[in-house]
Amino acid sequence: MPVTGTVLHTTGDGVSWITLNRPETLNALTPGQRDRIVTLLADASADPGVRAVVLTATGEGFCSGADLRGAATGTGGGTGGAAPARVSGDVARMLRLGAQRLIGAVLDCEKPVIAAVNGTAAGIGAHLAFACDLVLAAESARFIEVFVRRGLVPDGGGAYLLPRLVGPHRAKELMFFGDALPAERAREMGLVNRVVPDGELEKTARAWAERLAHGPTRAIALTKQLVNASLDTDRATAFAAEAAAQEITMTTYDANEGVASFVERRTPRYRGE
Repeated sequence: MPVTGTVLHTTGDGVSWITLNRPETLNALTPGQRDRIVTLLADASADPGVRAVVLTATGEGFCSGADLRGAATGTGGGTGGAAPARVSGDVARMLRLGAQRLIGAVLDCEKPVIAAVNGTAAGIGAHLAFACDLVLAAESARFIEVFVRRGLVPDGGGAYLLPRLVGPHRAKELMFFGDALPAERAREMGLVNRVVPDGELEKTARAWAERLAHGPTRAIALTKQLVNASLDTDRATAFAAEAAAQEITMTTYDANEGVASFVERRTPRYRGE
């Protein structure tokens, strides 16, 4: 199936919907799908008609991790075969241009990104959800730090994201044991914003996305940048970035509209400008 068939894309009402579509594999992620998502996120940033993004999937799995079929790793499968020779730097380069690039694209997208997690999110699939700005999960969803089960360290930004979301001790528990984390427990830990019945996931994601799409888009983008940078910087730098962001925001149509609507006691009509 061509990549466009395995990553569905529609845009409407200011929302870009990106849907993984390989339900027979629980949406195990291929390099082609990964690159397509990166492109669509970049397109969303550059398109003034897009003011929010939703990442979701078809079937019973959000993303079961990277598609390892056909990858000669020399581990698993009961063969005990030796791994093929690699040139030093190959794996690091692959991660930098692959999984890390994908997670960076979500974090750097200039529009708010919602994950609508409809089932299993494992490995890079879990990190893809955690990188999003808001996470909705169906009751049947579960999150698995599967790397330790394969004798691997977490990639795709997992060791960066999880400690910032749940603290180092909980992050280590998830990564050391690789146990499945049910959606409600993930919500209690702060990894998920809201858990909804399976049949209400798309409806809730659409309502949240359309609400964002009617908001002050540039202010939300700058707020996202400030929050994402806040844990990696000192107070003086954070305060300077905040002041610069507010300076930029105050020149926008939406900021003037927000103030005018308050004075006039009416609902603001934001244009994303």
